Amino acid sequence: MSATPRPIPRLRVETSRVDDLKLLIPLLHPRHPLLWIRKGQGIAGVGEALRLEFSGPTRMLDACAVWKDVVAAASVSDPIALPGSGLVAFGTFAFADDSAAVSTLIVPQVVLGKRDGQFWITRVVAEWPAGAVDAAGQPLRTVPTPVLSPRPLGPEYRITLLPGTVSADAFRASVDAAVDRIAAQELEKVVLARDLVAHLPEGADLRRPLTDLALGYPDCWTYAVDGFIGSSPETLVRVSRGAVSARVLAGTTARGADAEADHDRAVALATSTKDLDEHGFAVNSVVAALAPHSRTLTTSELPFTLKLPNLWHLASDVEGTLSDGSTSLDLIAALHPTAAVAGTPTAVALELIHELEPFDRGRYAGPVGWVGADGDGEWAVALRSAQVDAVGDITAYAGCGIVADSEPEREYLETKMKFRPIVEAFG
Repeated sequence: MSATPRPIPRLRVETSRVDDLKLLIPLLHPRHPLLWIRKGQGIAGVGEALRLEFSGPTRMLDACAVWKDVVAAASVSDPIALPGSGLVAFGTFAFADDSAAVSTLIVPQVVLGKRDGQFWITRVVAEWPAGAVDAAGQPLRTVPTPVLSPRPLGPEYRITLLPGTVSADAFRASVDAAVDRIAAQELEKVVLARDLVAHLPEGADLRRPLTDLALGYPDCWTYAVDGFIGSSPETLVRVSRGAVSARVLAGTTARGADAEADHDRAVALATSTKDLDEHGFAVNSVVAALAPHSRTLTTSELPFTLKLPNLWHLASDVEGTLSDGSTSLDLIAALHPTAAVAGTPTAVALELIHELEPFDRGRYAGPVGWVGADGDGEWAVALRSAQVDAVGDITAYAGCGIVADSEPEREYLETKMKFRPIVEAFG
């Protein structure tokens, strides 16, 4: 685990009801937005009351342990008692155990929430003990709560994301190599990704692409945590008052040009042996990870087709009741990485990813979401995403599940479809 501020501060957390919150995104910081929203409901954060950083193979379990300490030291007043009210932390975790990307939990100074027709605001003050210093030896002091006021979105901008480390031909070659390894029975499935890169103009407002993603993909989780933004259709895990659920996505096809063609595409996907096999691996991995934590797991009898603006997915829902008191942080540690983003068997697939992908995935395909004081939370698989660094460099990734009968050109075109939300949001 990387250096984390010690000792842990006492967080004073007060949630109060407000009459309405018509706007969330305009209240966010233009370059440091914190957001988790779906179908117009969710939470948004302003400022940082506490930032915790983690790395390495135990990063999620370390986060779970530290979060329990933070909660134990906190004073929380939460008359709303809805998912996302009270003390919450936004989180994003690196995909790989050896990733250079930092995994973070961020407690905002102010959280704005909308759910089931109720609206609230949470204010958080971090009280540091005398003499407390950060990792650089600088004194840690209580920071004034920011004043909330909507800010107009910055000037429009359009950028083009271009191939990064992996060219189109290199990606096709990696698919060929993976199919050969599958044919040799080294593994059954592996997920391979490629990257696109760009640079933001000076002063670019990240709330603009976030707005486009939230409006264009309302059925997805639109998120922003520590410069990592995206709109994911895949729920890694949701924990609420003892209930656990996940939505598994694997198997993809493009939308049709008209209603008839669109219907035909959906039917073809639902009956595709290749896609059903790929989907089955993903569902089995989620069930196997959750089974030790729930005796009542149920899954969709058959995969269903999930319609998004640019593509169809095969989807299955997994639901159950927790039997061991696990938190959402415990469960993301148990689930990640699923076969939907790594492959089957997991260890062999991860080795092949490391061999064939010449880059660090960073937070792409890792867990992103939020956790509450009671350990409940909502976490997505970080897909349809882009990381924006401190100097404005952008890196986006998209991947495909490779199985025995995968075709390189088809997989390449699938990545183009999956890049579309980010490409269009920035372009």
